[in-house]
Order: sequence, then C-alpha cells, then structure tokens
Amino acid sequence: MEQLLAAVDLGSNSFRLSIGRVVQHNGHAQIYAIDRLNESVRLAAGMGPDKCISPDAIERAVVILQRFNERLKGFHPNRVRAVATNTFRVARNLSEVLPAAEAALGFPIEVISGHEEARLIFSGISNELPPSPNRRLMIDIGGGSTEVIIGKGLKPMLLSSLYMGCVSYTDKFFADGAITEERMQKAILAARRELEGITRQYRKTGWQEAYGSSGTAKGLFAILQENGMSKKGITLEGMELLKKRLVQDGKVDMRLLHGIKPHRAPVLAAGLAIMMAAFQELKIRQMMPGEGALRMGVLYDMLGRESEHDQRSQTVQQMVKRYHIDTRQAQRVRNAALALLRSLQLPDSPEAQELARQLGWAADLHEVGLSIAHADYHKHTAYVLEHADMPGFSNDDQAMLSFLGLGHQGKLGKLKRYETTNAWWLTLLSLRLAVILMRRREDMDSLPLRVELQGKKVLIHQNTAWMASHPLSQASLLAEVQAWQTDHNDLTLELV
Repeated sequence: MEQLLAAVDLGSNSFRLSIGRVVQHNGHAQIYAIDRLNESVRLAAGMGPDKCISPDAIERAVVILQRFNERLKGFHPNRVRAVATNTFRVARNLSEVLPAAEAALGFPIEVISGHEEARLIFSGISNELPPSPNRRLMIDIGGGSTEVIIGKGLKPMLLSSLYMGCVSYTDKFFADGAITEERMQKAILAARRELEGITRQYRKTGWQEAYGSSGTAKGLFAILQENGMSKKGITLEGMELLKKRLVQDGKVDMRLLHGIKPHRAPVLAAGLAIMMAAFQELKIRQMMPGEGALRMGVLYDMLGRESEHDQRSQTVQQMVKRYHIDTRQAQRVRNAALALLRSLQLPDSPEAQELARQLGWAADLHEVGLSIAHADYHKHTAYVLEHADMPGFSNDDQAMLSFLGLGHQGKLGKLKRYETTNAWWLTLLSLRLAVILMRRREDMDSLPLRVELQGKKVLIHQNTAWMASHPLSQASLLAEVQAWQTDHNDLTLELV
C-alpha cells in the first residue's frame, strides 16, 4: 500500500487540506501532492474587538472541517497533522472553538506559534524549489499574519511573523469594500510600520531570489500577468498599476480584472497594500510565486518525524548546547524516566508514543533553568520551555514540556493551570522519580525500584536493601508519596 500523508492548514482566511504520496528516489524521500482542498472561511473576519471568534465563523469552520473529515476517513492518526495559525493564536474563546473544530475534523489540532509557522512555510517552499546555493527571501501573507523568512538550502536564517494579514487589514481599512487612494496609503503605511522592526536585519543579510507563497502572492501574480501589468513575476511597478486600477474603479470589479478568483476579491486591496509595503521596505525588485507553503512544510515535517529526522530532536540538542546542560545527567534522568514509564504499561497508542518522546525531551531539558539561577530553577525551566522559539514544537508541545519542567520537583499544586490528562500525570511521576533517583548524579546499573499501575493507584516496588543504605532517597520517596496525597486526589502512590 502506498504511503500517504495529510496536512490540514487552518488559516485565518482559508482552510486547506493537502494529501501527499511519499516516493523514494535514490534514498531520498519526495512528496507528490495527489489531492488538495481549499475552502474560504474568513475566520479572522468573524473576530470582533473582544478577540472572540463569532458563532457564525465557528459554524463555517465546522462545516468545512466536516468535509475534510470525510476525505480523511481511514487515515491513521500518525499520518495526519492539523495546524492552526494566527486567529487561533489570538482567539480568547479558543477553549470553545478548538474542541468543536477537533470534533468536526476527527483529528487533534495544534496551534502553532508565528515563528513555527514561518519555519514550516520556508520548509514547504524550499522543498518544492530546485536546489540553489542562493539565499532566498520568502513572504507569506495570510489572513491574520505575514511571515517573512530568509534561508539558504533547507535551513532558515531569519524568521519573522508580523501581526498583519489580508483579512485583518480588510476589516481595518476596506470594511465596506470601497477602495480609495487615501485608504490604500493608510494601509501601506501601517504595513511599513510593522515591517520597520525587521527591515535593517533582513536587508543586511540580503538575498538573491524572492518568492511569495499562498493566496495573496499567487493571486497578485495571476492578476499582474493576465492584465499585462508585469512581464515576469510580481514587481512594484506592476502593483502600482494595479493599485491605480482599483482606486479608479473604487472597488474590485471582477468583470474588468482578469485572473482573480471570487474568494480573493474581498481581500485583494489589503493583500496588495501589504505586499507593496514589503517591496518598499525591503527593496524587493521582483518576486516569483512559490509552491508548497505551510501545508507542504507540515507534510515534510511529518516525513522527517517518521524517518527519525524529527526537527524537534534537533531543536532540543541545540538548546542543550545553548544552555550548557550537563548531558550525562540528562541522559541518566532520561533513561530512568523512560524505563519507569514503560513499567507503567500504558496502552500502546499514538498518544502514548508521543508522551514518551516528550518525556525524553523534558528529561534532556529539565535543567535548562540552572543557566539562569539555581534557586527555583524549575520555574525558569518551565518559562523557557513555554515561551522560547522551539522549531518543530507546537504550542501544545511546549505546554507539555513546560508542565514537565515545572513539575519535575516541588509541590504539585502549582500545576493546576495546565489542562492535563491522567497520562500526563503518570508521565510526570516517571520524571519526578527519575530525578529523585539520580540526585547523586552517578550512573546506576539498575534502578532500585519499579512502578506498577493498578487503576488510580501506583505501586512503587522498592529494593529495601538499597533504600536502607540510601536514607536521603528513601526520605525523598516518602515525601513524594505525601505530595501526591496532598495535591493530587485522582492518583495515589503506595510504597511496597
């Protein structure tokens, strides 16, 4: 049976589904798209001043995701990855929206950071372009955010996500559909202000090729070409002609403008303003359309995870070096924690496999906070793991790492702010016991205890002789049992 992967991109303007077939060529994997769905949802347009997505927008999203669900029937959960971008990031009623969206799609949805979105966009475009030694600039104008990236080969060098998009700017400057010179200039100036913070660094780094991805760039490319406003690609001169036409018509008149798709007409003026601002600020001469973008980046990221080239593992190793972590101690804690988790014999499932990976990474990084201060270092660890830019990790991934980092020592009551499952707590218990056992920072031939899960009770089988000769470890275990009795009523520990 052929290997298929599916990526779902829940953008602020459109929801997209891409299904790719993995083909091996001389030991290298390539993904060929075999099916695509693109549905306009304008989720950002359904967000009011209170930053809550409206019931109508939620209903539109659910209907579209139910359609995607039908196409994804029969896909194993490991073969599907759904990511949500800016509107989900800022929505204050996310706790209401996300469960409804996941129920409609039938698969978990990851809310990713702007930095991670930019990395995946770069990966998606780069993997669809011919190899080149040149530095490449890539711009993706979405509904609620704009990602700007410079990279070389398959490695990004600069990644930025700016809080401006074709839907949010439409609501701000062109809400009634009327287009005037004054409105266009205000939109362009606002976008230039957003870009000012990155302009110097990007122009200093430089690039030889520029690409635009997703709907806005592709739409502009088609319009400029089919209306004779640009000979090749997107140019500032061509966009000036398009702006002049829109201002002259006072609106987007599809009868007079060739190449525009109906669902892009309402956001054309805003997308044009943002792209013109990017050309003016970054001094871009010409831009070509780039294929792939976010959803292809997601597919290649999944392929990397399956082939053991998981970007998240690379990110962890980079953080280990950056924060000067004691790698031998991290390995001791990792080995012990994973052994304890295995002994709990959780049902084998994609969730359990992912928990084991997260536990390993948390063990690798649990002493990150020591580089800041020894006192309450676990709090520093949790903050870094939750808020740092960690390529490959979704917001949910980082929340899990933060939970483990904060909870690997001390009282459990401080963890109440996290939305957890019983499996999370069992994973945390494995890490806490491993940290206790490895406190002396010495290698062990075998662990002096094992754990057994019986319903909501965990039996800790201890080597009594070893415990008798290690009174500090024994006292720590007794304190651990007391901590769970005090702060976590759903799970009890018992020393046997």
